[in-house]
Amino acid sequence: MKIVLAQQNYHIGNFESNTQKIIDGINEAKRQKADLVVFSELCICGYPPRDFVEFNDFINKCYEAIDRIKEHADTIGVLVGSPARNPTIEGKDLFNAAFLLYDKQVKGEVHKTLLPTYDIFDEYRYFEPAYEWKVLEFKGKRLAVTICEDIWNLGDNPLYRSAPMDKLMEQNPDLMINLSASPFDYIHEEERQSIIKANVLKYKLPMFYCNATGSQTEIVFDGASLIFDKNGKLCKALPLFDEAIDGVILNEDGTTNCETPSDIKPISQYKPNPTELDYERNISFIHRALVFGIRDYFTKMNFKQAILGSSGGIDSAVTLALACEALGKDNVRAILMPSPYSTSHSVDDAVNLSKKLQNPYDIIRIDQVYESLLGTLKPVFNDLPFSIAEENLQSRTRGNLLMAIANKFNYILLNTSNKSELATGYGTLYGDMAGGLGVLGDCYKMQIYTLAKYINRNEEIIPDNIITKPPSAELRPDQKDIDSLPDYPVLDQVLYQYIERRQGPNEIKAKGFDAQLVDRIIKLVNTNEYKRNQFCPIIRISPKAFGVGRRMPIVGKYLS
Repeated sequence: MKIVLAQQNYHIGNFESNTQKIIDGINEAKRQKADLVVFSELCICGYPPRDFVEFNDFINKCYEAIDRIKEHADTIGVLVGSPARNPTIEGKDLFNAAFLLYDKQVKGEVHKTLLPTYDIFDEYRYFEPAYEWKVLEFKGKRLAVTICEDIWNLGDNPLYRSAPMDKLMEQNPDLMINLSASPFDYIHEEERQSIIKANVLKYKLPMFYCNATGSQTEIVFDGASLIFDKNGKLCKALPLFDEAIDGVILNEDGTTNCETPSDIKPISQYKPNPTELDYERNISFIHRALVFGIRDYFTKMNFKQAILGSSGGIDSAVTLALACEALGKDNVRAILMPSPYSTSHSVDDAVNLSKKLQNPYDIIRIDQVYESLLGTLKPVFNDLPFSIAEENLQSRTRGNLLMAIANKFNYILLNTSNKSELATGYGTLYGDMAGGLGVLGDCYKMQIYTLAKYINRNEEIIPDNIITKPPSAELRPDQKDIDSLPDYPVLDQVLYQYIERRQGPNEIKAKGFDAQLVDRIIKLVNTNEYKRNQFCPIIRISPKAFGVGRRMPIVGKYLS
């Protein structure tokens, strides 16, 4: 039996596009002489549909799409993911389901058992977990079909009574198939292959794992669909961050005739989950995810061009380089806005960067606007000494100018803030925190330096002076980031322990970090939640990003 995986990029709620894409995938699978083609989790509507599934019309359109698709499942079996109504109306009225289509009919339906409610996931809000488990019969084969999270419990998780595959094994299946929408992060990429292989070794069955690709606002799905034979041999790996349709012929004994893909490193070479932030970890994947996230967000939102403030600093430089790669150099406009406190080398560095990237840029000095605002505020400010108010006024002036140009020319403003700044509140609301998409908001400062070096791996794109000079907001004379924040190498490590690893202050201090410094950093994180709550969507590349995956009360007092 030949089984192929259709790794595709769907658009949430775009039923016409998704349906046609699936039909095209079926036709390609037929061309490859496949017996069965497998699509990803909730491919009919796109993942995650969130509150769209609360609309009855949305679910009706899912069923209408299935009716259209099944007409093409004539000589080939098709497995698709879609919400399914719960006919018993016990519990919630929907299941997260997989449908087997064949001979222009719905031949079977299975439901997801383990509904994740952590990080970015909130499936139990919408779906009822499966309460019965059955293999699907197809051309003499017994298919154990599961959906995403179902294979992540191997029966050793105390949160669950048993693994779904344990139930399905009672019916003597011939192979395992998993429809997934598993997002990218720089740790999960390695864990995923390991857990899939662990299922194969436990149940001694081949595994066909089909994952979605594409970016859905802040969440990036990387694809990387996999096929293992019953012995745990990796037989096929579909590409990362791209669409593909490919598969293997499964022999009667559960093996295939494929060689192990050469571009996949053995699981034994993977590092365990890091206890410290590793700046080099999967940096090439992070780079690809960010470029992919920008491009797909613009494509699906029908945006064409981007704008950003180019300061001559590392964050704006990396953002500009990524955006030019994602959207094309002619579609990214950089605005240089020097103030009375900007250094000449910052302007020169930003100009040199745009010349190397060949993107359009403008220089708009903000001195006059800034002085005019200070004059307007003088009766209110009186003769009070220079403070953060005057600093932030420069940032908000820049934000206003960027948004004015964006409105005039239909650009989308890319935000350049990094995770270290967002965590500690080192940013100005309605100023440098303005934007429609946060490109680097899930990258710590030192990761951004690593990204810059990766971007320069073949030639100098980002000028070396941008990488080597001390970071500064340049909002007052001789200002440096270190005047307000701890050294970034230390700051990032403490933030990583608190945010990604959810370590409390005593646990972090026990690692050797200065006690007062830990208390100060955690207080900064907790007291600036109100700022992050007003921030734009952030492309997620870590296991714990600000936004939908990290929900903290604004008025909370914990450790603050």
